[in-house]
Amino acid sequence: MLWLASLAVAAVLVGGIPAPAAPRCAALPAAWKPHVNEARHWAQSRRGTLSFAVRAEGRLYGWRTRRTVPTASVLKAMLLATYLDRPSVRSRRLHRGDLRLLDPMVRRSDNDAATRVLAIVGGAGVYRLAHRVGMHHFHLAPIWGLSTTDAADQTRFFLHYERFVPPRHRATAFRLLRTIVPAQRWGVGRVRLPGWTVHFKGGWGSGTGRVDHQVALLTGCGSSRVAVAVMTTANGTHLYGQRTLEGVFRRLLRGLVAQ
Repeated sequence: MLWLASLAVAAVLVGGIPAPAAPRCAALPAAWKPHVNEARHWAQSRRGTLSFAVRAEGRLYGWRTRRTVPTASVLKAMLLATYLDRPSVRSRRLHRGDLRLLDPMVRRSDNDAATRVLAIVGGAGVYRLAHRVGMHHFHLAPIWGLSTTDAADQTRFFLHYERFVPPRHRATAFRLLRTIVPAQRWGVGRVRLPGWTVHFKGGWGSGTGRVDHQVALLTGCGSSRVAVAVMTTANGTHLYGQRTLEGVFRRLLRGLVAQ
């Protein structure tokens, strides 16, 4: 069996040097702060209007954090939590019918599924969640994609997302937010963050560039976590908005991002 062991060793050697193992989880560096000025200066060179917020260790950082914008599909993360916390759902296992609504709504941002979920939970249910979170600028519109929110409120929600989901369903909620389909993993989904698990939801204006947002929760070792919301409007094109999101996330998260 010695030759098997030798092969195993050889497999992890590159030029005789052991290949570095990927970090299992990352800890928030001591005294780390988001690079707000760098992100703001770069954002001001981009077409469109931007705002962003970062919450880390209970502190809020950002730029234009209270600027209200249409939620677009960012609302779906709120619909997910509201549905899972319904009295008829919170204490039972999820059925196939539940997942046939929630999985496409979150992972591939299916609008029809979101409309059905909103009809089930009702506007009152969504407002109860907003009240629990402590949102200041949330308003639910008759056309749900035109509801309004701001970056500060969304980071308040995402920083401790699990508080708003019953314990029985937290693993499902985080799995859905962690496994957004590859075709929609732009922006923060293209930023390498070794050791961090990224849960996020995006919202965009039917590919027009009118609205392109992402809200994300990064979790690392122990209690290490960072919530980030980048909200953009009037980008001109959806592709331009995607690139703006990625650029802002990279700059804000410098010190956590792989170089």
